This record gives sequence, structure tokens and C-alpha cells, in this order.
Amino acid sequence: MNLVHLNKSKFVLTHLIFWVGVWFFYVYFFSYNSNNTSYVTWFSSFLLPITMVTSYFVIYYLIPRFLLAKKYFLFTLYSLYTLVFSTYLILIAIFGSLIFLSNLEVKNMPPMSRNYIFILILVYLVVTVVSFVSLLNHSFEATSKNKILENKILETQLQSLKKQIHPHFLFNTLNTIYGFALKQSESTPEIILKLSNLLDYILYQVNKPKVFLKDEIEHIQEYVDLEKIRFQETLAVNFNKENISETVEIAPMLLIPFVENAFKHGSIIEGQLKVNISIKMENDDLFFSISNSFHHLQLEENKKGIGLENIKKRLELLYLNQFDLQTKIENNLYEVNLWVKNLNPKIHV
Repeated sequence: MNLVHLNKSKFVLTHLIFWVGVWFFYVYFFSYNSNNTSYVTWFSSFLLPITMVTSYFVIYYLIPRFLLAKKYFLFTLYSLYTLVFSTYLILIAIFGSLIFLSNLEVKNMPPMSRNYIFILILVYLVVTVVSFVSLLNHSFEATSKNKILENKILETQLQSLKKQIHPHFLFNTLNTIYGFALKQSESTPEIILKLSNLLDYILYQVNKPKVFLKDEIEHIQEYVDLEKIRFQETLAVNFNKENISETVEIAPMLLIPFVENAFKHGSIIEGQLKVNISIKMENDDLFFSISNSFHHLQLEENKKGIGLENIKKRLELLYLNQFDLQTKIENNLYEVNLWVKNLNPKIHV
């Protein structure tokens, strides 16, 4: 039996069990103050198909075609038609039972089966319950589809953002290797080794939904070391790390783009490019701060490249309502401060 047949079998069995339950429900209520078991059994059996037809018409025609399509006037109109038609069928069931089950003797009818209003309420109680369950099922399916679509969009957007980041690492480091290779510098093998570590992180680790914060910091350190080799005496870096947990995880390459932007758009002022990096944990919260020296005339250029907007977009996709990102300019320093709260729960992927 394949999956389709299995699902169909489960569907049929579930509906069968439900309607058998409804039949017993009818028998129970119509047996109130009556010992006429035969009448109750047959009357419940007459009423059940009417309930089934009405319920299936509502959930498979009226709800999907009009209610879910937001055609409320037509839904109301056809619901009234359904009420009138089902009322007519219920009346036929009552009079048919009176004729064939009690030989036109009203006193032989169970008390509850004489009350037309009660019967109508009972039938539409079942129809309402079935319709409510159907709407819940539609809502659940719609939510599931939206979640799947949202995850696909999220994954596509994240991959797009990551691809924007990758070339910058390669461009900067390869330029560094090229320059030192021309000089036949002894630092070239060290640079190549650090680049290989970065490439491993970019090409493999970055595809994981999460990486350890300590690994991200290690690659930031490698990136800084590469830049130190490239800038030599013109670079002054202060890298501070506090209370870094061995188990805290973050999205891959969450912090590195800020570091890259600091070097890419930073300015050498008074003979030095100054970069200050601070990463610390307080409980489950991550505080990240980075600043670089720059000329005010380069503010527009500072907005290019990877761009804070793209980084912010990625943060919104991964840590919605969990982060705060702020920038400020003071004393020829461009500063970015990021606060990511509550890193213990799983991130969105």
C-alpha cells in the first residue's frame, strides 16, 4: 500500500468513526424519556445522512469557494439556502418517521423527536463542529505552507547575503598574497595558511545554520592578522574579548562583515588606521562593538560594499526582535554597536 492509499484509508476511517460517533450521539439524546429503541434507532439513521450531506456541502463547497475566498455575501446567501433545504429534509425525516415508525400516532414518538427546533439545533451543532474543525485544518495547512515558504525565502536571502560577503574576503586576501609574492616575502606562506583557514570557514562552515561564537572570533582574529601583515606599521588594532562561552552559537559570518567593512572603509589618519574591536558575553547576551578611523568625506563610501542595510536585513531574518544595531560617528571614528539577546534558543533558519 503506497502513501496515497494509506492517507485515503486513514481519511475514510476517520470520517467513518466520526459519523458512527454522531449516530450514537443522536441515539443517546433521542432516547431521553423514551423506551422506543426501534424508533430512536431508525430516526437517528434517517437524520444522519441529512447531517452528513449538509456538513460536507458546507466544508467542501461553501467554505473553500466563498468563505476562504472572502466572498462573504455569497457565503451568507448560500448558507441560508442550505439552512432552508436542510430544514426541509429534516421535516421530511420527522413526518416520514411519524408515518412509517409510529403509524401516525404522535404519542408513540419519543419526546425529543417531536421537538423540531431541538432537532434543528442538534443537526447544526454537528455541522458547526465539523465546519470549525475544517476551518482549523485550513488554517493549519495555510500556516504550514506559509512557514515552508518563509523558510525557503529566508534560506534564499541568506545564501544571497553570504555570496555578497565571500568575494570581499577573497579580494582582500588575494591582493595581499599577490603583493607579498611580488616582493618574495617570507610572510607569504603564513598568509596563504591563514587564507586557507578562512576559505574553509567561508566554503564549508558558513553553510551550517549555526557555528560556535569562539570559532567566529578565531576567524576574526585570522582576518585581523592578515590585515596586520598587509598594513604593517600603519595599522593599530585593539581586539578585546570577554567572557566568551565555549558553547554559545551564532549564525555564521555574523560579525566578520563588520570587521571587513572597518578595514575596507577605514581611513589612515596621522599615519595609522585605527580599529577597535570588542566582543563580550553577559549571561546569554552578546555585545559586539567595532570602530575605525575614517574621514567624514568618506561617509557615503562607507555605506557601500556589503552595506549595513544588508547586514541588518540578515539580522532581522535570523534574530527578529532579539537584536539592536546602532552606529555613531565621533572624533573621526565610525562606530558600530550590536547587541544580540538570548542566544541560547535556536535561531531561525
